[in-house]
Amino acid sequence: MTKSPSSENFSKQLTSEHHPLPSIDTRERVRYSDTDRMGIAHNKNYLEWFEIGRTEYCRLKGISYREIEERGFFMVVAEALCRYKKPLHYDEEFIIRVSLREASPKKVVFGYELLKVADEQLIAAGHTVHITTNARAEVCSLPEDILNRLFGAKDEEI
Repeated sequence: MTKSPSSENFSKQLTSEHHPLPSIDTRERVRYSDTDRMGIAHNKNYLEWFEIGRTEYCRLKGISYREIEERGFFMVVAEALCRYKKPLHYDEEFIIRVSLREASPKKVVFGYELLKVADEQLIAAGHTVHITTNARAEVCSLPEDILNRLFGAKDEEI
């Protein structure tokens, strides 16, 4: 059994260009209700699509948002940024690409790219910063096993 790295080292590993973490892709399609009268996706949807991708990222890494919250921890959005590059239109398929940019016991940063399925043209890019709290909205630390899951560590590595 391999011992996992200490919590202090998580942030350093993520910001190092020598240890990039793989991203997770989720496919979506622009629904009619996502658009304005011109058939263009409304800007409010982009942060919701980030959330869809982030939720799927956690699930595929072996720790669902539901499980994190059932254990008494909440990853509260403290900052969100979206840079819009090109519009998405009704019924257009796109990819939500999510990566873990930084993680420590009290702060997690996810990066996002929205890409057209047809040619992987960049539609939007951004990030969200999450602070860990307990049920009383007090800042606390995520346990190491949850951080390991976000990194995609397997049970035998934990």
